[in-house]
Amino acid sequence: MSDDTIFGSLNRNVFDEANPSPYTEGVERGVSEKLIRQISKDKNEPEWMLEHRLKSLKIFLEKPMPQWGADLSTLNLDDIIYYARSGAVETDDWAEVPEDIRKVYDRLGIPEAERRMLAGVGAQYESEMVYHNLKKQWEDLGVVFLDMDDAVHSHPEIVREHFMKCVPSNDHKFAALHGAVWSGGTFLYVPEGVKVEEPLQAYFRMNAKNMGQFEHTLIIVEAGADVHYIEGCSAPKYGSQALHAGLVEIFVKEGAKARYSSVENWSRDTYNLNTKRAIIQKDGVMEWIGGNMGSGVTMLYPCSVLAGEGARCDHMAIAFANEGQWQDTGAKMIHAAPHTSSNVISKSISKGGGCSVYRGLLSIAPNAHDCTSSVECDALLLDEMSRTDTIPDIKIRNNDVTIAHEAKVGRLSAEDIFYLTSRGIPEEEARAMIVNGFIEPIVRQLPLEYAVEMNRLIELEMEGSVG
Repeated sequence: MSDDTIFGSLNRNVFDEANPSPYTEGVERGVSEKLIRQISKDKNEPEWMLEHRLKSLKIFLEKPMPQWGADLSTLNLDDIIYYARSGAVETDDWAEVPEDIRKVYDRLGIPEAERRMLAGVGAQYESEMVYHNLKKQWEDLGVVFLDMDDAVHSHPEIVREHFMKCVPSNDHKFAALHGAVWSGGTFLYVPEGVKVEEPLQAYFRMNAKNMGQFEHTLIIVEAGADVHYIEGCSAPKYGSQALHAGLVEIFVKEGAKARYSSVENWSRDTYNLNTKRAIIQKDGVMEWIGGNMGSGVTMLYPCSVLAGEGARCDHMAIAFANEGQWQDTGAKMIHAAPHTSSNVISKSISKGGGCSVYRGLLSIAPNAHDCTSSVECDALLLDEMSRTDTIPDIKIRNNDVTIAHEAKVGRLSAEDIFYLTSRGIPEEEARAMIVNGFIEPIVRQLPLEYAVEMNRLIELEMEGSVG
């Protein structure tokens, strides 16, 4: 199957089409101690995890809603379904996944991508994983790639040592909510010195109306190891609220390298309030590659704690805000050790009255000498109605550093559009070509299949952009 076959006919219906969801009939809405205990009982969790959930619930109920960033005043947390089981049993055989669920992922090209270029893949539907598989060659080298629920039982010591240690429940209200109701997600462990040459991927799909999804991703890359992990996600459009508050924790040990790529394409109904953080030890390397579009409201600021001497982090991201969207995204770089370096390239596109905000933190500790950091924010406005803001927070506690911050805002060049249209290219296509050129430095960091998908998603957002 060619890339054109997978993505050439991609349209919004691929993501917005929903399956029937009888499993949500009569399901409790809102969050309560009763629900938390039911989740833990269903998963047969150890006592320490139930205690963690209950403690997180208490923190969630006590913490106020964020009063900064995107407007969350219309989010009705009591109308969200926090836990729903589709009835599918997890399997490592794609043919055993229920046909209606399998068709969703087939439309998105996930099984085809697995066969062609992935070392392993997981698929989550609503609150639980329905499929997980890892190629035997990596399993034989000690790589562990599991559903997070399974990892709690099969690798209890490793999970307990790392679970929500990177992002504690008291970090903010939605981290606490996640700690209380999390379900599903990915556990990825790469042993010392193992370099996984093919990406691993998980795809998260919300299906039901008013659904919430709270997958937990825990990645541990031991000394000298190397891995690339990809997450994708989507949800249908109903015209009523949905909530995504997943959490990603990445531990990069000495001399290790991790790349985390994500294409988040939730529906306009979705509040995407995700939290991602990595702790990088001595000479470790962390790379974030991200694309955010689709959701009505996004608040997402992947954080990198450069904890070891010589640690490095690169962050490259795209945000696309169309009509009715507020994309509040950015990056947090915390230099906590000497000789560390970070590089942030953020690009945003605003169209149809949408708003894109870059909200970033750069913090350099008093002992973090000889650090370098560069932050580059480029924003593209496609019309007079749209908006973009850059809100940097820079905290430097010593003088032995090299820091650069640059922010630019531009519009589509009339000269460039005229040149392309004079060569016979329709104006709408010309505008899309310029936008694709603008984001190309980031898209090219994605594996081919995902770069093609990202470009096609941008084209979908650009449709009807003339005038």
